[in-house]
Amino acid sequence: MRLHHRWLAMWAALLPIAASAQPGPPPGEHRGPPGQSYANSSAVLVADIAFARLAQEKGQWTASRETAAPDAVTLTEGPVLAQSWLKDRADPPQAARWQAKRLFMACDGRTGAASGVLNFPDGQVGSYTSVWQNLEKPRAKKPKWRWVFNHGALIAATEGDGDMISSRTAVCTGDPKALLEGVQMGPLAKDARIAAPASSGARASTDGTMVWRWNVRADGSRTVSIDLWNGTEFETVVRDDVPAGAA
Repeated sequence: MRLHHRWLAMWAALLPIAASAQPGPPPGEHRGPPGQSYANSSAVLVADIAFARLAQEKGQWTASRETAAPDAVTLTEGPVLAQSWLKDRADPPQAARWQAKRLFMACDGRTGAASGVLNFPDGQVGSYTSVWQNLEKPRAKKPKWRWVFNHGALIAATEGDGDMISSRTAVCTGDPKALLEGVQMGPLAKDARIAAPASSGARASTDGTMVWRWNVRADGSRTVSIDLWNGTEFETVVRDDVPAGAA
């Protein structure tokens, strides 16, 4: 599936940051397993665009605080809890700009990722990857999309074709959870204890069909990846290898 970026950018300007899928499947979207909602990549794109717009309007760290989940992880010198790192942090004079080129969706209807081009204020160009989750139930009247993982770096982005954005959804058959023992799945429970992230870690969608991993090594180099379930095994759809010393 491919989505036209300019049309969606205009659409996003008319929607609040908590925008999500409307009841029923939009054309070209995918139905999840029985009892699960539709996997709507448009909802993730709208949230990602709104986040980028909010950063320009209110400041990069202010926008990040307002859109991050309570247990969101971001990568700075290493993995940190985003809300703790962002607390009382002054916004930079100019925010970065970003544009999604690829979207990925789990079958649970509440987890997706955006990956694309990141433009730094000093003119340098890199890439970013953000994972989004609806903290409410997939069909809630007032969904609450928040990012749960975010990183950007001065590495080349895998771009789509011009203004077109590619979208891919996991295959909704098989048993991916059998391969994810010990991995935190789904949004954190409201009363759960939030632990500081380790240098290497992994989280997954509620149904286990999307997994995101990070590994920050002692020299500062790091690897970020996203795997989608293809019905029989996991397939890596994003892999960002960031060398030591890169921003």
